Amino acid sequence: MSMLRKAMHYLGLAPDDEYDEDYYDEPAPAAQAPARGAYVPPEPPDAHHAAVRPLPRTAEQASGQVPAVRTTGVVRPLTPQGTAKPFAMSPTSFNEAQSVADKYMAGIPVIMNLQGLERDLSRRLVDFASGLCYGMRGSMERVTNQVYLLTPSNVEVSAEEKRRLRETD
Repeated sequence: MSMLRKAMHYLGLAPDDEYDEDYYDEPAPAAQAPARGAYVPPEPPDAHHAAVRPLPRTAEQASGQVPAVRTTGVVRPLTPQGTAKPFAMSPTSFNEAQSVADKYMAGIPVIMNLQGLERDLSRRLVDFASGLCYGMRGSMERVTNQVYLLTPSNVEVSAEEKRRLRETD
């Protein structure tokens, strides 16, 4: 075999002459015993020996009532912690984005004032903050021009606090 043909075979670009097209045998008739080493599917289980059995219904389930929630488990639903006072900051460089994220991830709402920053830096910080809020299932809200409120998912900022923020800026 030439070097070019070997390279084409290696890359899978040449036809495979090695394989015979009559490779697959005809299926054996059902009356014959399977050949030695052939796959034999398992027999279906009897209906009397089923692996799944229904559980008895309780009185609550039979009447259609919803069973009471047990509070003894370790996992509890996340409930809002109430209102929280936002932390205000005016970053001057992209290096301060980490402190925004640290406060936000600690469950503290953050007011990010981007007034007076270059357009590119302001855009990068907004992109970072929106990704942070999306990834942590929180929300980002524009309070005024170039001022944003980042609220974690387990915290809510009262309407009065939001109104006060709009008035001060």
